[in-house]
Amino acid sequence: MTREQFRPDDHPNEQFILSTVVGSYPKPKWLDRVRERYEESDDFDDANWAEATDDASRLITHEHERAGLDAVVDGEMRRNEMVEYFAERIEGYEFNGPVKVWGHNYFDKPSVVEEVEYDDSWLVDEFAFTDDVATKPVKVPITGPYTLASWCFNESYDDDRALALDLADLVNEEIGKLVEAGARYIQIDEPALATTPDDHAIVGDCLDRIVAGLPDDVRIGLHVCYGDYSRIYPEILEFPIDEFDVELANGDYEQLDVFKEPEFDLDLALGVTDVHVAEVESVEAIEANIEKGLEIVPPERLTVSPDCGVKLLPREVAYGKMANMVEATRNVERKLDDGEIDARALREGATASADD
Repeated sequence: MTREQFRPDDHPNEQFILSTVVGSYPKPKWLDRVRERYEESDDFDDANWAEATDDASRLITHEHERAGLDAVVDGEMRRNEMVEYFAERIEGYEFNGPVKVWGHNYFDKPSVVEEVEYDDSWLVDEFAFTDDVATKPVKVPITGPYTLASWCFNESYDDDRALALDLADLVNEEIGKLVEAGARYIQIDEPALATTPDDHAIVGDCLDRIVAGLPDDVRIGLHVCYGDYSRIYPEILEFPIDEFDVELANGDYEQLDVFKEPEFDLDLALGVTDVHVAEVESVEAIEANIEKGLEIVPPERLTVSPDCGVKLLPREVAYGKMANMVEATRNVERKLDDGEIDARALREGATASADD
């Protein structure tokens, strides 16, 4: 079972609900100032920038561990944006300036001007560094090929499907190198699927290419957020993934029933804290959210995390959400052990409710 390998040796409870984060985390304020100097000053070179990002990565990885997470990331300290970062490293993309996406927010939307090709590794150095400083297993988030295709100007391929499939081959190559470096937990981020859910078949075809040739002990998660999940369920059950990571806390779990019929047979990674609220939820409130997940899957198939990346939150709020989430998770595990929570009854009750 790919999930059990992440159980800590000193885990305090018989039950184990895996706790992690989706990926991004607030950058230390000093790192933003350093980035400005790196981009604007000739006397701040690549070596200085590498040292700064190493320090930030080390700091946030340890912050995740201090919160008690079972699987950590470095908060994506080296990444600027989830599409830009990868497009800068893939042959065939070019940049022509930012476009306005909403409000006063701009995105440096790239163009694909020729066939995409794999040049050099995107994330292996990042993973190797984080894995070296971490005492917990490290998860690697990577933007998926469908989003990399959808959130760019396609000026070369006949359609986005053809582009996405070529990108999927590149993602497979990168994941192969990550696995060689020791990575065993890979999360594919496909937020574009929620905005254009009729293309779930394209995502499925991309995932078939992404997982080709990977060892059985590599855990593949798929993160999708902020959309109408009824438009991709139950089709996602056919995807070659171990875990489906879904945002539901922000919508007060109104879409939870979507996953009750037909039976959800993947592992569920459930958002149990709302990343759009700059307040730390109480441990008791998060426990109640975790129990929502037990309506869908048994504890041994449940992962908990924030709804999405937390990079836009104040750092102390992001940390508080994680720490309370871990405490709530351990409390729910203990209650399961003691019989205070009957997970089977929760699922059976949820199924009966869905059938009514």
